[in-house]
Amino acid sequence: MLTSQEIRQQFIDFFKDKKHTFVRSSSVAPNDDPTLLFTNAGMNQFKDIFLGTGTREYSRAVNSQKCIRVSGKHNDLEEVGVDTYHHTFFEMLGNWSFGDYYKKQAIKWYWELLTEVWKLPKDKLYATVFETDDEAFEIWEKETDINPKHIIRCGAKDNFWEMGETGPCGPCTEIHIDKGGEEDIDGTHPTRGVNSENERFMEIGNNVFIQYERQKDGSLVELPQKHVDTGMGFERIVAVLQDKTSNYDTDIFTPILKQISEVTGKKYEGENQVSMNVIADHIRTLTFSIADGALPSNEGRGYVLRRVLRRACRFGRKLGMKEPFFYKIVDSVVESMGKAYPEIVSGKEHIKLVLKNEEESFNKTIDRGIELFEEIANKSDKVFSGKEAFKLYDTYGFPLDLTEVMARERGLEVDNETYTKEMEAQRSRSREATKFAAEDLELQVVDEGEHSYFVGYTTLETEAHLRLAKVDGEKINFVTDITPFYAESGGQVGDKGKFIFANGEFEIYDTQKKGDIFIHFAKNPNGAISEIPKSGKLVVDSANRKATAQNHTATHLLHSALREILGNHVQQKGSLVESNYLRFDFTHFEKVSAEQLVKIENLVNSEIQKSVSLETKEMAYDEALEFGAMALFGEKYGDVVRVVKAGDFSVELCGGTHLQNTGEIGYFRIVSESSISSGIRRIEAVTGMRATELARQESLSLDTIKRTLSATNENLEAKLQQLLEEKKVLEKEVANLKKEVAKSGSDDLLSEAVEVNGFKVLAKELEVGNAGELRDFADSVREKLGSGVGVLGAKFGDKASIVVVVTDDLIKTGIRAGDIVREVAKLADGSGGGKPHQAMGGGNPEKLEDALSAVVRILS
Repeated sequence: MLTSQEIRQQFIDFFKDKKHTFVRSSSVAPNDDPTLLFTNAGMNQFKDIFLGTGTREYSRAVNSQKCIRVSGKHNDLEEVGVDTYHHTFFEMLGNWSFGDYYKKQAIKWYWELLTEVWKLPKDKLYATVFETDDEAFEIWEKETDINPKHIIRCGAKDNFWEMGETGPCGPCTEIHIDKGGEEDIDGTHPTRGVNSENERFMEIGNNVFIQYERQKDGSLVELPQKHVDTGMGFERIVAVLQDKTSNYDTDIFTPILKQISEVTGKKYEGENQVSMNVIADHIRTLTFSIADGALPSNEGRGYVLRRVLRRACRFGRKLGMKEPFFYKIVDSVVESMGKAYPEIVSGKEHIKLVLKNEEESFNKTIDRGIELFEEIANKSDKVFSGKEAFKLYDTYGFPLDLTEVMARERGLEVDNETYTKEMEAQRSRSREATKFAAEDLELQVVDEGEHSYFVGYTTLETEAHLRLAKVDGEKINFVTDITPFYAESGGQVGDKGKFIFANGEFEIYDTQKKGDIFIHFAKNPNGAISEIPKSGKLVVDSANRKATAQNHTATHLLHSALREILGNHVQQKGSLVESNYLRFDFTHFEKVSAEQLVKIENLVNSEIQKSVSLETKEMAYDEALEFGAMALFGEKYGDVVRVVKAGDFSVELCGGTHLQNTGEIGYFRIVSESSISSGIRRIEAVTGMRATELARQESLSLDTIKRTLSATNENLEAKLQQLLEEKKVLEKEVANLKKEVAKSGSDDLLSEAVEVNGFKVLAKELEVGNAGELRDFADSVREKLGSGVGVLGAKFGDKASIVVVVTDDLIKTGIRAGDIVREVAKLADGSGGGKPHQAMGGGNPEKLEDALSAVVRILS
């Protein structure tokens, strides 16, 4: 029996033999496509080719793409674990033709792969074609030996692919297999066979023929170049070739399920199977997404991941797992898939740390959810609110079925209708949130020809001809045939400078990249230049470029220093490189100590002082990795990559601009270190003259402090410590004095107390410095009341504070400070709470007097 690894490699090798270039999988968490939360198809990384904004050096490609479908149009989450073939994470085997071969070759090769290489039974295979695609029908009929009766025409719903409401589209032909059953069924039957709900007939591959462009009016226009986009679900074809009825029975999942069984102590049988399938599926989604830079959070992509993780943890609870366990399953995913995807091997420890941290957080959350359920249930009569049931699901991760079980135990019925409405409303919000539109630059053609040839690594100025442009009042965006301007990429901001021409000049304030196009954004003051120049000289601001290069080269040194001081778990998770400063985000689960920051800063400066020459060279991606280069998060690499090497200290893949020598950085200084999310830290730093100026300012500040304290470098710390100790003593003395004042003042206050129902009540507004002094007065009043209630208030700016105290004898009768402060604060548009003997609240200062005047009425 073929293993899954052999099947994946056979697919790739088959098309490599057909002159296809192997293109490795792109990130499952794309950073260069705002229309996608996750990569959901193999064609995503080639979308620019179909849209006509990008090109490649090859016209045929093959790969196995990591995909996630958990949001938007493609959302298989609820089916996962229930059936045997839907997954949130899956691999898409694919081959492409970009204006090269077309329908005939694509169909023949797929048939050859399925029937001659993998030996699938021809009588069990069915082909569908778009109902009007006579060409594809005839190719199947004449160029293959498929049973002609097994070629089925289908409508647009099943056999016409579109990228969106407008854009590239075309008919497709799918291949289905009859997995067999007890009765003899005709697969061509519209309600019982292919493209019906009968799970016996399963789609295993799809050839999309991109030959049209859908216009805004709905019409179709023939494309000048026709493409082929082919996809095959890896998990499904493995199940077919390994003769398994469930994807979970293949060797893709069995090692993961084995470890789940070991960790939970439960067997993979009966009711446990669905829970274990969900966990096995979800651990792959989380492992790959975290390895590719995505992290659980409260918004966007991160929110989806957090929901997936919590879903897995809920199913873990069905297996008796109340302590963190999910992170322990990562090892089996790495063992099963690490050879094909080395990024999960290098990121394993980081992935486990992130998951463990999230699980611990969720365990606290779910316990709070149970408390909330009890509160709602205690107030419910026969019906448990559907709105509250949705809140439990959305906020605390409670599935509806768990809420229903808990409600039934209390004799309650959940309002499912309202719950469904709330769920649909959220889905609508989610769909709206994921609708993005690609920016329409509306550039007009100035002159036909090649464009955007970048020469900025070797020169900062060049003569150039305009190819595309758009004038918008005082702004002009334009594209040239050649440019020395670096376009924003990989964290480095775009170059600034000038475009000088016969009648004037444009100030270029930014350079951006869209696909293969370098766009210069420039100012046209007062719209002075009305006629677009056709040629001129592009000149990069050299001082700005040098300062940016200083920070970029320093970023590489910082990355290596972090790994050396903190450990190899450190991975870059984002960066910003501009002329004024650098920002670097990295994986680390605790605050970097002051001592570590000093070591990191010293190590970077040590490398700067070595004045090592930087080497840059281009090489194949795989060769670069063997060379020891680190691939950086956020970068999209081609098959040929640029390697930047600083001695033996740093080797990275990088398309940015750098110095020629590390010594040109001058000086490196860390400005701040902080947390930006769970497991992600951020360092901001400066270099060159800015670092020198920062050091000078700090030195001047230090001199001022020394003069003020009459201190030297040797005794400065001791003098500061002495001052702090003296301050503590003085603060304690002041606090004691205030308490004495409160005690003496409370004697006068007691004379204003009135009697209510046999005990004393004092309600009074005071003028005090802060809430602490107000509490001190209240404590003193409580001591002297004997038997009674004290309600004191004070105004502090735009807020009012209220303190209530109750003597012990009244507490025994059921009078509690917390109940009283809630009622009083409510009259001041506020709230409060606390212990039976003392409670505190707040409210609107303008309504404090009315609230205090109502105390006697409230207590009566």
